[in-house]
Amino acid sequence: MDPRARLAEIEAELARLRYRHDIAFSAFRFEEATALGAPIAELERERAQLAASLPPEPPKAAALTRVEVPRGRRGRRLR
Repeated sequence: MDPRARLAEIEAELARLRYRHDIAFSAFRFEEATALGAPIAELERERAQLAASLPPEPPKAAALTRVEVPRGRRGRRLR
């Protein structure tokens, strides 16, 4: 499997587990929230290892931006 694809899967799973953890915690289901801590920590370790092994992405080129200059009266000079 492509490492970047696996990293994306891990990110999605982490988001899902963190959401479940937050819901359980806010509903005072502390045992459930605590049980979700171990899988979250495991995925975070895997994500850190995978991210460290990937080469850095090349910097993106700056996008050109159009700048509009207001048109004033013709022949107007600044003094």
